[in-house]
Amino acid sequence: MTDSNPILQAFLQPWAIALWLNTLLMAIAIVVPKKLLTPAGLVHAWGLGVLVWATLGPPGYIVVMVYFLFGSGVTRLGLAQKKAAGIAEKRDGARGPENVWGSALTGALCGLLTLALPPSWHPLLWLGYVASFSTKLSDTCASEVGKAYGKRTFLITTLRPVPPGTEGAMSVEGTLAGFGGAAIIGLVGWWVGLISPWAILVCIGAAFLANLLESWIGATFQDTYPWLTNEVVNGINTTAGAALAMAIALTGLF
Repeated sequence: MTDSNPILQAFLQPWAIALWLNTLLMAIAIVVPKKLLTPAGLVHAWGLGVLVWATLGPPGYIVVMVYFLFGSGVTRLGLAQKKAAGIAEKRDGARGPENVWGSALTGALCGLLTLALPPSWHPLLWLGYVASFSTKLSDTCASEVGKAYGKRTFLITTLRPVPPGTEGAMSVEGTLAGFGGAAIIGLVGWWVGLISPWAILVCIGAAFLANLLESWIGATFQDTYPWLTNEVVNGINTTAGAALAMAIALTGLF
């Protein structure tokens, strides 16, 4: 029956590959000694990986894997120092379900929309996908480098010096690292063919503006509203980065 329905066959093939590949990688992750994900986080990352491979194929998968590996590595910079100061990520940076989807929900939605919208929309969605992870890695690099190596940390709303790790705080060192993180994902997105060379600059610019928005939200609202957790703010951040990049692309400037 499947042989007589090439459309169904073409649809099922990437999902089958996604299931096998991500199940294999999950099995490897279970046995390696260094855990980058909690058990629940591993299950959710498996689901994310299946969705990304099935909708965006190897190019999209490479982007999210580079984000995950770089983000996990950056989180461990100056870990002992950050632990002593009480500003280290919980679980030594091991990602749980809330971290997986706080970082990747926007990108996952961009992938799903490629199934619902005509091919003419796909380049715009690819840009949104890359920009969302460019924004998140930029945010991670800025935060973790700033906490570990920032010499002077100031609050975005008042520009007054504050301790590293304060919500809404920024540093020169962290900001520069943020530009580097955004550029890494932009370059990978271009290398795998999802975006154009000019779109790398779009991703970097969108990431910078989205991170300013996130810092402002952190400084202004995060302590006031309990539901405004870091994961919710991360979702706002990545959505803003993706939306800004796509809006710039729609102007036709890049």
